[in-house]
Amino acid sequence: MQEPQPGFVKSERHGSVLTIEFFHPSSNSLPSSMLHELATHFHGAGLDDEIRVVVLRSAGDRAFCAGASFAELSKINSSRDGEDFFTGFAHVINSMRKCNKFIVARIQGKCVGGGVGIAAAADYAIALAGSEIKLSELEIGIGPFVVGPAVERKIGLSAFSQLTIDAGSWRTAEWAKTRGLYSEVHANVQDLDESLQRLVNHLSHSSPQAMKEIKKMLWHDTAHWDQLLAERAKISGALVITPMAQKAIALSNKA
Repeated sequence: MQEPQPGFVKSERHGSVLTIEFFHPSSNSLPSSMLHELATHFHGAGLDDEIRVVVLRSAGDRAFCAGASFAELSKINSSRDGEDFFTGFAHVINSMRKCNKFIVARIQGKCVGGGVGIAAAADYAIALAGSEIKLSELEIGIGPFVVGPAVERKIGLSAFSQLTIDAGSWRTAEWAKTRGLYSEVHANVQDLDESLQRLVNHLSHSSPQAMKEIKKMLWHDTAHWDQLLAERAKISGALVITPMAQKAIALSNKA
């Protein structure tokens, strides 16, 4: 039986705007239970005709998302368990892809690993200066296999390759904006939230039918991702139990 995890995922609707918020005390990292909840919230948003736009945010004023929970990764001892864990990220990304509402992400801090993937799966990301990004997976003996398609779709193969290979280096928010991961970067939280509110208000009064068709157009050629991300989760599941990965994860979990 899985131990209860600290943290939460919650949603709140005001008019036609649904805000999904998540929090975990370890820099907003994501254990499997929270991945499941996130996917469920996005799926539900797609089914609710009263919702026109979804805002994704994390709590706190530091990291947006530190990616996979190292505490949970450190307890994985079989490739099947590893595959199950990374399938959680696959479900989140696919639920965001399939949600027929625009998802606007509020990025108030750094994004690491799976957090970069979630930012990339949003349809529009508004970030705070200082919201650096890093795909750190290679440093712990795996790779950004599950989130890779979402990140590559947003920033292109060359930039994705740079992030993947130079896994120890941070890229600035401006770097991310230049390459299309972030749509906007703001100097302070007030400007960030004012821009977010402006866009969300505009979208909440836009045609839901038109937005649905635009989202389908923007996500063209991704229908195979259900199978693709499942295959990628299997690769990650096999790698996460290798001695090199287990040693690196144990060291990171103690840090």
